[in-house]
Amino acid sequence: MAEPAGEKPAGPGSPGAAAPANATTAAETASPADPATSGDPAVRLAAAIRVVLLGVTGIIQLGLGLAPLLRHHSAYRPPFLADLAYAALAGVTALCALWVLRRKPLPTAVAVGGTLVVLLASSAATAALPPDSFFREPHWSFGLVGWHLLVLLADRPPALLTALGAHTAASVTQFLLGGTPTRTELGDAAIVLFGVTVFQLAIAGLIRLLDRRAGEAAAAAAGRERLAIRAALAAQAGRDLRAGFAEQLGATLPLLAGLADGTVDPRTPDARARCALAAAQLRRLFAENDDVPDPLVHEVTACLDVAERRGVAVTLAVSGDVVDVPAPARRALTGPVLTALAAARTRARVSVLRTPELVRVAVVADGSAEVTGSAAVPVTSHSRDGQTWMEARWRPE
Repeated sequence: MAEPAGEKPAGPGSPGAAAPANATTAAETASPADPATSGDPAVRLAAAIRVVLLGVTGIIQLGLGLAPLLRHHSAYRPPFLADLAYAALAGVTALCALWVLRRKPLPTAVAVGGTLVVLLASSAATAALPPDSFFREPHWSFGLVGWHLLVLLADRPPALLTALGAHTAASVTQFLLGGTPTRTELGDAAIVLFGVTVFQLAIAGLIRLLDRRAGEAAAAAAGRERLAIRAALAAQAGRDLRAGFAEQLGATLPLLAGLADGTVDPRTPDARARCALAAAQLRRLFAENDDVPDPLVHEVTACLDVAERRGVAVTLAVSGDVVDVPAPARRALTGPVLTALAAARTRARVSVLRTPELVRVAVVADGSAEVTGSAAVPVTSHSRDGQTWMEARWRPE
């Protein structure tokens, strides 16, 4: 049998042959999710954390920042600088609320701009402190600024650590430049620095840990969903395969029953033709489930193999590039080939022509056969002087 040039068709399939993929998985592309409607636990958790941080910041600014500012207002140098710093911090909180309360991430410009404003406000409030007031009650801005930075940079850990470090370094520098501190002042400063900084770093670490755990949970849930989809696809493929075998065996079982009870005589030409057709149909069905680069030619080759086993000299000619032909269309194209080859006595010629606009399968055999087609795959057939010519056509949609 002539093989298509440059192609090595696999042998006719068997029930154990590898099954082709029944579905393709589209690559997921990352896109900004709306946390208000997103089903991603990590996204929802990050939005909830920002809301909590915003609330804590607002409470601390009003409850723990405003009272010291008013109580020591006349001692600041000048007072309006402390007022301006407080107003700037309140403005940043209000600006962040526009996104945070709608469960939306802060834009990069808002995060960067807000961080710069907060750091400048911290330096201004510290510069306005009265003498001997660093890291004490009048220094309300030191602990408050860290919470603002958490709101602004909670989802940007490297930037958050950098901003907290810059804030602490600037406050310590201003403290040391304000005069030689006493041992008591150094002790007070160390306690406040350690307590506030460690607590806020612990909050940042906890946020990072929760975010990581939520991401892992989301990845695990996505993995379980993918496995469930694959299992469903595999189950569907199995059902389709069993249905196909059942349908094919439904036409073969009466023949087997007739051979078993003697009502069909295997010595008659009609019985041999029916057996040849049934064998070719089963072989083509097995080949349909093989994973090969060119399924149509592979299935046609399986049909030819059965005819060759009966001693029919078969040639195959293939032209054109591979065209993606759905399984139902391949069945309709190869069905007439099976019928014509089953009727062939000594020789047959099969040709497969493929173009982007048309797929054509034609057979010329020295035997008489009635070949029918369908609306999707029309078949033209002529029988004369013991010769049968048929052609099946399928046009891609």
